[in-house]
Amino acid sequence: MAKIKLGLIVPLKEKPDEELKKVYMLGFPTCQVSCWDVNLYTSDVARLLKRAANNYGVEITAIWAGLPGKHIWNLIDGPNTIGLVPPETREIRLKALKKASNFTKEAGVENIITHVGFIPENPKDPIYISLIDVLKEIAEFCASNGQFFLFETGQETPITLLRTIEDIGMENLGVNFDPANLLMYGKANPVDALDILGRYVRGVHAKDGEYPTNGRELGREKPLGEGRVNFPALISKLKALGYSGAITIEREISGPQQIRDIIRAKELLEKLIQQI
Repeated sequence: MAKIKLGLIVPLKEKPDEELKKVYMLGFPTCQVSCWDVNLYTSDVARLLKRAANNYGVEITAIWAGLPGKHIWNLIDGPNTIGLVPPETREIRLKALKKASNFTKEAGVENIITHVGFIPENPKDPIYISLIDVLKEIAEFCASNGQFFLFETGQETPITLLRTIEDIGMENLGVNFDPANLLMYGKANPVDALDILGRYVRGVHAKDGEYPTNGRELGREKPLGEGRVNFPALISKLKALGYSGAITIEREISGPQQIRDIIRAKELLEKLIQQI
């Protein structure tokens, strides 16, 4: 069985060399590249990104495609603003995802990830029914580009995400498993969630966090090892499922503390991967 590799999520920039160099200098063999600006999806940037990855020997495992428009990251306004769920922003966001897919192909990357949003629990909800058609369209588009379309976990329960994947019925669907999101949105215990979604996991975020403390705001993100994610149990279950992809560290702060937290997370994960 192939060994699990560690990675780091970094932003896409017009000149990607600096971010890929950071991945290399911190000792990561892989990375995900995140983009929230569709204007960066050009052939020139794709070429530079691919060249930087080759120069530093870093494997780009996925492009994380943020969507245009307003996003409110809480439990009250999130369902109406995040992802492809809100009907009024679907057209522009679907167009952006197709542009991201073409960029991902040019960059030579196999996986594209996004937050689809707060997928309705009720499979007979008209918003759910119409969402499936939109997701089939983007899944087919990604398939034509030789890609997997990955759902980032967190805003929906695991069983709702499983049903969504089943209802779309495409072979190029997968999950980018973010254990902290499942906690921070109050949707599931991440270790248990692998029992439902494990066979679809094609990427994993190493992020830690807490459950919400009220019904309106997300739980807090924490440095890895200081939240409620049971990483020893999580990695053990991933290995039992045969997962051999990357575990990509995500720390959603900036500045020197972010780098310190990333280095500490890398050390903790390296020990766990070797021990388990």
